[in-house]
Amino acid sequence: MPRKSILITGCSSGIGYDAAHALRDAGWQVFASCRQEADCALLISEGFASPRIDYAEPESIVLGLSEVLEATDGTLDALFNNGAFATPGAVEDLPRGALQEIFETNVFGVHELTTLVLPIMRAQGQGRIINCSSVLGLVTAPWRGAYVASKFALEGLTDSLRIEMRDTDIKVILIEPGPIATPFRKNSIPHFERWVDWENSARAAQYRDTLLKRLYEDDGPTPFELPAAAVSKVLMRALNARRPRARYAVTVPTRVMAFLRRILPVRMLDALLSRG
Repeated sequence: MPRKSILITGCSSGIGYDAAHALRDAGWQVFASCRQEADCALLISEGFASPRIDYAEPESIVLGLSEVLEATDGTLDALFNNGAFATPGAVEDLPRGALQEIFETNVFGVHELTTLVLPIMRAQGQGRIINCSSVLGLVTAPWRGAYVASKFALEGLTDSLRIEMRDTDIKVILIEPGPIATPFRKNSIPHFERWVDWENSARAAQYRDTLLKRLYEDDGPTPFELPAAAVSKVLMRALNARRPRARYAVTVPTRVMAFLRRILPVRMLDALLSRG
């Protein structure tokens, strides 16, 4: 039987990189896409097909997917929308451009690639769309408003799509990681420096005492942090389950926050989340 095929975005490091290796080891035909040509070249040197896909560049989405379909004779069994980034900062300090930029990648690009893949899956009669959300797609946290907004939007789109696909054999799934050991925080620094004028903020002292330390100082693992392999393990379950769940939580904080969101009054949940 032919190998099942999957396109994974955001494979330069962290969750995407680990997932690409885990699925290849499990026998999948993996297309490990990255935003930067240099990262694609590294994955190619490791034996992967690595089309360049930058969610913020519609042309790269079309060309990258075309490269995948050329290699699979026009089929694709699964898409793992994993690529995303964060722009830290207080909501009152986020200019319009910062939100536009993060939504281009975390929401609009994911949506565009998904809508291009869906006709392929319809034609072949099956497929799986798996979107990587976050515990911050369930609850909010200070300093993370832009990322939270993008993940809340992704969750809403994914939920709607899942319901709309009920009359097909295309399964739509969310994976919601909590703290995972990746360069994600480090990778957010350029976006923070580009968009947030923290020194002229009404919250300058709070930036100095909290966010800057979190961004620039390595204080070790976050409590309950898991390796990226934990997400790969759940991804495998979502791909192989005959009747996959709508949501898969990864890490204790995600499961705890999902529970607390259901049972706590908003005021109590706000007090808890405000601790950051």
